[in-house]
Amino acid sequence: MGVRSFFDRIEPHFVKGGRYERYFPMYEMVESFLFTPKTVTTAAPHARSYVDMKRIMTYVVIATIPCIIMGLYNVGLQANTALADFPATGWRAALIEFFGIGFNPQNPLANFLHGLLYFLPIYITTLVVGGIWEVLFATVRRHEVNEGFLVTSMLYALIMPATTPLWQVALGISFGVVIGKEVFGGTGKNFLNPALTGRAFLYFAYPAQMSGDAIWVPVDGFTGATALAVTAADGVQALAAEGLTWTSSFIGTIPGSIGETSTLACLIGLAFLLVTRIANFRLVLGCLGGMIGFSLLLNLIGSDSNPMFAMPWYWHLVVGGYAFGLVFMVTEPVSASHTNVGRYIYGALIGVMVVMIRVINPAFPEGMMLAILFGNVFAPLIDHFVVQANIKRRARRNV
Repeated sequence: MGVRSFFDRIEPHFVKGGRYERYFPMYEMVESFLFTPKTVTTAAPHARSYVDMKRIMTYVVIATIPCIIMGLYNVGLQANTALADFPATGWRAALIEFFGIGFNPQNPLANFLHGLLYFLPIYITTLVVGGIWEVLFATVRRHEVNEGFLVTSMLYALIMPATTPLWQVALGISFGVVIGKEVFGGTGKNFLNPALTGRAFLYFAYPAQMSGDAIWVPVDGFTGATALAVTAADGVQALAAEGLTWTSSFIGTIPGSIGETSTLACLIGLAFLLVTRIANFRLVLGCLGGMIGFSLLLNLIGSDSNPMFAMPWYWHLVVGGYAFGLVFMVTEPVSASHTNVGRYIYGALIGVMVVMIRVINPAFPEGMMLAILFGNVFAPLIDHFVVQANIKRRARRNV
């Protein structure tokens, strides 16, 4: 008996009136993961598309693969490089030594496997804890478990520092799923990005643990600084002294969160999302235009007391979480603006805000996370004014 036949045979027990009706969301979740949906539109005049929710979410996860690969390599590279001056301790070091992998930063495989030992616990914790909340809400509300959590869990894990304690990982994803999404009705009804909501909660709840220099390189005793922290203190010219070049920042071999460091990997993912039309190009152009325009304005104004005023736009692009946020957060369709004109405005607002936060607010040199959440809050208002302007324009035509 095949797997499809098995699911067809047990389905009557889970549908309405069946013995296990209450657990239909769990049955549907497993079935939907293994097979394409049964319900499809076959006749006019209904709108039809080959892209269902599962395919959209699958495409987004596929787009993150370059960031995952580069993130694992970079975490291992940073750790193995730091271990040249610090002793290797902990269960990861014991495991690496047991299998004879070694800590050579010149060995790509050693870097990748070392990074994997940091990423897997974070991702598994995110998947298990967040999945429990998803299934719990789906069971209580008697609706299907949406595939959107697969994207949320992956993005959340990629924006976490490699040294984040697992209990904080669980707490953050719980806040993101419950407060950022489920209290508003679940996938499609949330106005905040759940992954960023969970990350923001951890940042403000545990600022010492989530913003310290040492968290970006997972080695006990190591202290260093991100490119944004160096620039905020001493200007762009100080990056070279720290061994941080534009090329290394673009490729992603610099300290940072697991999946955010490589602009190259993010752009590969963006190309895939644009070709498959999962991402809307208006959001991307708006965010790039806002960032470039406002950074050029600040360059023109200048400041003797704040070196961040002189930071060129092409450095804003490759440092921090700008590229990752642009590709996977700004283009997120649920929490973004839904009108075409509104998408340009929404993207531009985020682009301006991220530069403003980075440059003018010395206490928070990153900025992309708060800028996107700020944009999420204003997205419905932007759409409202765009629609009202369109209504007034049409009304004037008919006068």
